[in-house]
Amino acid sequence: MTARHDPFRWSCGGRILDWSRGPLLMGILNVTPDSFSDGGLYQDPGAAVEQALRLAAEGADIIDIGGESTRPGAAPVPTEVELSRVMPVLEGLRGRCQAALSVDTTKAVVAQAALAAGAHIVNDVSACMADPDMVEVLRAAGAGVVLMHMRGTPRTMQLDPHYGDVVAEVRRHLAERAQALMEAGVDAGQIALDPGIGFGKTVAHNTRLLARLEALVDLGHPVVVGLSRKSLVGALTGRPATERLAGSLAGLVWCADRGAAVLRVHDVAASRDALQVTMALKEQVSRE
Repeated sequence: MTARHDPFRWSCGGRILDWSRGPLLMGILNVTPDSFSDGGLYQDPGAAVEQALRLAAEGADIIDIGGESTRPGAAPVPTEVELSRVMPVLEGLRGRCQAALSVDTTKAVVAQAALAAGAHIVNDVSACMADPDMVEVLRAAGAGVVLMHMRGTPRTMQLDPHYGDVVAEVRRHLAERAQALMEAGVDAGQIALDPGIGFGKTVAHNTRLLARLEALVDLGHPVVVGLSRKSLVGALTGRPATERLAGSLAGLVWCADRGAAVLRVHDVAASRDALQVTMALKEQVSRE
């Protein structure tokens, strides 16, 4: 089933994010000690707030704040710990940041507190399956939500992932989760979908999903893609996480050309440049 709403307008807690002129950039802000690329850099709330403002100044449309690592093998953290990491950052950004704010969490309590503190979006790697109360929090707040596909949990997802047809299975799962939320009262316009690159998938699975990204775009919801600095880029280039900018930008351009609505990135300024060139060329093609 495809969504019946304007797919270029994402309704996010009182904000409408319009990506009709090209994909939006979601800047990554991990306030954790153990995230794969920038863990530990922004544990201090003051440093995290300054980094959020820097990302916004570089052109981020959304700042995605995460207080629990979802890297392969990561263990869950207690709710109180996640709140203690995320809430001071949201409070420090109140009235200071023009970008929409997203909280990267699977916990309804964290999502509810973050939305009350000014967040607009919940980025849920479990597609709202980890916490049965999450859907009601989203419905009541009218918040935007990213439903991501993940096979297993961060602790187990990369042990030995198997699919018959990864594109068909991911598409079906995301369509079913979107339908479940709509039946529970969440508006179709609040929902975005994420194939979950690197979440319970091999390199072959990830490249297949990106090659067939249109299969998810066709569902009618904004599609979010995060491949910035991920192991997929490392596997294809042989580069460590700190040297994956060029590969990440190549993937970003590919996804932008195939209909992605939001690109989740670490390097906002470089990503903005790459997008501006890509979209200028696409616009020229459309005129001819």
